[in-house]
Amino acid sequence: MTLNTEEMKRQKRTMSIVVIYQIVVILLSVALNIFVFEVHPFVVTLPSNELFQTLIIATVLLVLNHTWLMTATELTRARFKMYSTPEEWLASGTNREDATKKGISELERHHSTHQNTTENVVYYVLLALIFVFSSPPIIVATVWLVGFAVARLGYTYSYLYGKDNARGLFMSLSLLAMYGLASYLVMSLII
Repeated sequence: MTLNTEEMKRQKRTMSIVVIYQIVVILLSVALNIFVFEVHPFVVTLPSNELFQTLIIATVLLVLNHTWLMTATELTRARFKMYSTPEEWLASGTNREDATKKGISELERHHSTHQNTTENVVYYVLLALIFVFSSPPIIVATVWLVGFAVARLGYTYSYLYGKDNARGLFMSLSLLAMYGLASYLVMSLII
């Protein structure tokens, strides 16, 4: 398939937006850390009780998000009589080919939501573990740590229920929180 000139321009514009979007979110996180939050020099310390409580709240929210995704996926399998293993398909007396297009589409939506969340949480966890030992102010920790978890809940809701504009917003907020953690750490090393 060849693209006409107008399609090529549209594709190039879309690709530029994707690159610029990441840069804007990173710069926004840096600006927030500089102009709204006070970046403290990096000092390794044991986290305070308040900081651990903030991390616990964020972690519990992420566990609830995981539970929601897991449960929603299994409910979708049950609703559309779909199974996860060849043994389950065999025991049910049905085949994958018996699954409806709607069921396959809904299950793919759940899998994509789960995969995206897992991909983002891996980097968040690495940053959060370093961050809590860097003696950040509690307000910064609350915004970036809890903000990420709340944004992931919003992302899950909007993805599962097909709310694309909200999904984009919550994805941006979760990236902002993750970049907020990363940029805070980098800036704390150089001040």
